[in-house]
Amino acid sequence: MTALSQHILFRNFGWKLLSLILAVVIWLTIRTFSNEQGEAEKLFPNLPIKIVSSTADVRAYQVDPPLGAVTLRGRPGVINRLDEREIHLLADVSLVDASQISRQHLVVTVPNGVTVVRTEPLEVRIIPPPRPEPRIIITPPKAIE
Repeated sequence: MTALSQHILFRNFGWKLLSLILAVVIWLTIRTFSNEQGEAEKLFPNLPIKIVSSTADVRAYQVDPPLGAVTLRGRPGVINRLDEREIHLLADVSLVDASQISRQHLVVTVPNGVTVVRTEPLEVRIIPPPRPEPRIIITPPKAIE
């Protein structure tokens, strides 16, 4: 080592060593605190799958299966306070052909700070309403008196 590099490295060596120790202690403290906060996962089974559409009457459509399950991840405090009413499984039928059975991906809506890990099922069958049978009513002609 040259004299200049030794001078830079070892001048105020005690302060440099103290700074290094403090940096390591702060880093360990933050890392431990972050691990304690961590993230929790929770399964929400048997959530109803709702049908949404922009124009069609959704009461006539059916989904198969009618219930789904979602696994969510987030901060433990948020996940523990989360209520099933804040989670929505949606099947959009606005682009579905109303004359045939089709498959549609589920859309999951959750509050901010929560991440969707898994959804079961990923897609559902959309069963359109049955077509009404045309009814022809024939009435006998009235007799002329």
